[in-house]
Amino acid sequence: MDNDDPATNFFRELGRTATPTTVGLARLARRNGGRFAVNATLKPVADQVIVITGATSGIGLATARMAADRGARVVLAARSEDDLRELTEEIRRKGGDAEYVVADVRDREDVREIAAAAEDAYGGFDTWINVAGAFIYGRLDETPIEDMRDQFDTNVWGLLYGSLEAADHLKERGGAIINIGSVVSDQVMPLQGSYSASKHAVKGFTDALRMELDEEGAPVSVTLVKPAAIDTPYPEHAKNYMDREADLPPPLYAPEVAARAILDAAENPQRDVFVGGGGAGMSALGRAASRLMDKVMESTMFDQQKRDLPPRPNAENVVDEPVGGLEERGDQEGHVSETSLYNQAVQRGLLNKVGAIALGAVGLALYSRYVSKRNERRTEARREESTSFRKIPIEGTGSKTSEGSKSSINKIRRALRR
Repeated sequence: MDNDDPATNFFRELGRTATPTTVGLARLARRNGGRFAVNATLKPVADQVIVITGATSGIGLATARMAADRGARVVLAARSEDDLRELTEEIRRKGGDAEYVVADVRDREDVREIAAAAEDAYGGFDTWINVAGAFIYGRLDETPIEDMRDQFDTNVWGLLYGSLEAADHLKERGGAIINIGSVVSDQVMPLQGSYSASKHAVKGFTDALRMELDEEGAPVSVTLVKPAAIDTPYPEHAKNYMDREADLPPPLYAPEVAARAILDAAENPQRDVFVGGGGAGMSALGRAASRLMDKVMESTMFDQQKRDLPPRPNAENVVDEPVGGLEERGDQEGHVSETSLYNQAVQRGLLNKVGAIALGAVGLALYSRYVSKRNERRTEARREESTSFRKIPIEGTGSKTSEGSKSSINKIRRALRR
């Protein structure tokens, strides 16, 4: 008995609580190997028609390209017709099959047009992926309410319109609805309070829709994907009310890691999918020690979401207008993981979800310790830099910089590059 996995032990203990509800839950879980039943049977990606909103940037763009490469017929939706046309032509040149729809998901009629285009071109669709999003950095009391409303119009209402349109279509046909949430729906991020709130709403809506469709017996899988920090143009495309340029906190994962997880959910019914062990760990630690995680976030995330650069004046941002360019990657300076051992283990069935989240928590704790030590080194290096420059004679006073001073400066530069 001691060799049972954590999920089995959990459900065994659940069955001992002696209430009809929990006994029923335990029995249901055991019958399904620790997983709750899903009514949907999903096709391989190569046999699917897949709708993707927010398809011209970041995670949406990576998913569109990967799905097309795997043989899916894709219906691409975004606000920029130039980018959509270029992406569609790119996919077709490679032998893929794609159609596009210029649409603003904040407008329900536009969302209906997406579904109609899929119906006209391919006779319907099998998976609908809601990726379109808007991003804001800034303290809540320094962010205009109007911008927060605009953000919710995209992140919440746009996703709601897409999900309802997809559900109406898929109740008879069967298929998958995949909503891109965020790990911040489990663990809030300071300086992204409005975004965090919108993703809490996404989580609540997605979970409710899943239960309602399941109760009806509808053959629809509803998945909430929770990415950690992904190397996309997210900071560059965000509306920024901070005093410095925006950044993403580590650990960073490649957008292809997210795309693989999304397409895995398109083939295999799943309730929740974390992208990156760091996100799974942050969520687990937040549940286990919420006040401690608040303190960790307070002490790290105010600095880790800012660069040592002034904010770009009059920068384009997705809240106000489409930001084009077909960019999957951002210009983050830190290390980017091209794979996730956590996601590989889950997707290959090598690790149950409870164990995977525990592994992610351990990994995040170790990585956080590394980041903390690195930040301490950088702080000390800046302190030394400040001291050294005070000692260096000012050019033009008749003195020359000493060899010792040059050596100090070089040491500081090496430290700052670590």
